[in-house]
Amino acid sequence: MRRSMKIATAAVAVFGLIALAGCTTDPSVAPPKSEEPGDSSEASEWFDQELFDKQDAERDVVPDGPEDEPYLQYINAEMVDTSEYKSEGAKKACFANASISNPWRQTGWITMNEQLKVLQEAGAISSMETRDAQDSDDTQIADIDYFISDGDCDVFLISPNSTAAMTPAVERACETGKPVIVFDRGVNTDCPVTFIHPIGGFAWGIDTAEFLIENLEEGDKVVGLRILPGVDVLEQRWAGAKKLFDEAGIEAVDHFTGADPAEIKSIISDELAKGDVDGIWMDAGDGAVAAIEAFEDAGVDYPVMTGEDEMSFLRKWKETGLTGLAPVYSNFQWRTPLLAAQKIFAGEEVPQEWVLPQSPITVAELDEYLAANEGMPDGHYAKFGGENLPGYPDVWQKRVIP
Repeated sequence: MRRSMKIATAAVAVFGLIALAGCTTDPSVAPPKSEEPGDSSEASEWFDQELFDKQDAERDVVPDGPEDEPYLQYINAEMVDTSEYKSEGAKKACFANASISNPWRQTGWITMNEQLKVLQEAGAISSMETRDAQDSDDTQIADIDYFISDGDCDVFLISPNSTAAMTPAVERACETGKPVIVFDRGVNTDCPVTFIHPIGGFAWGIDTAEFLIENLEEGDKVVGLRILPGVDVLEQRWAGAKKLFDEAGIEAVDHFTGADPAEIKSIISDELAKGDVDGIWMDAGDGAVAAIEAFEDAGVDYPVMTGEDEMSFLRKWKETGLTGLAPVYSNFQWRTPLLAAQKIFAGEEVPQEWVLPQSPITVAELDEYLAANEGMPDGHYAKFGGENLPGYPDVWQKRVIP
């Protein structure tokens, strides 16, 4: 049953760094105007029953790997022999990065650079030359081709800007005979030694929809706030959630927002003018505070809500006492590519598809993650996984982007 919450009179939190969040955002795709809701019929076009079932099952798997190092854990892995790459000495890594254009990617980039320092001190990695594509397919293709021809690279690390466009460039990197490690977003080839990613978008959709359904009643209304169309992981989040909402008799409407707080407030105001809004579903946490403030401005009960493990949402969740859940797209994955490179050059087996754990933050864990991340900026992600790195906590608190 829905748990109605009375509006608190606490001070409204400042909504700070607003950017397109979530590792799969593609700024080249323009969102529709906010007054036009997302076309929910398109959710079925992105729905894949086999992948939905796979990710659903993986949510309950106890991962292999060190218990206190989630960035080295893996789920249902098929291991790959890397003995052909075994060699002595520190190696140069070449990193073709899609961008650091949003808080999720910035948090991961800071963590990755702290991990690099550890591996440099250990003599495993000599240096990491990085090129930032600034969310451009053409730029990233040129970056990868530069690394192939002139980078003097021992290993290629690639976080693709998009899937199809980047596939040929990744295949060219594989043809060099040097190890290629892809992480975050995928490509349409299995030539990389390993592809590293959390469980995926359908797992997010299942976690969030099940939570909302459990706390709502049949016939209640959920508004889905989506940042961008046409991005696979984001589309899968909504497609998975929409399937479960339909089956449970929950009325679910969705809007694309561009993560613009003013647009979000306008959307919520319009929906509240039509009647009760019982739940809020988000495919990324940016804008969560603006959504909550829209209910405060209207003087109505808080909704049941899913956001993300970004600190701005966690703090507002605690402040208001609303019924919430923070799904996670594990930011600690930014450590894993460098650690995978170390293993590959040591001739150790690594997973061909390295599926990392992806567990939401529940209300029972909220205080723990707030305390652990005290002093971190609002754009920080609670499950960033860098607590045992030498720069913790200062480099994340100062938010200096390398």
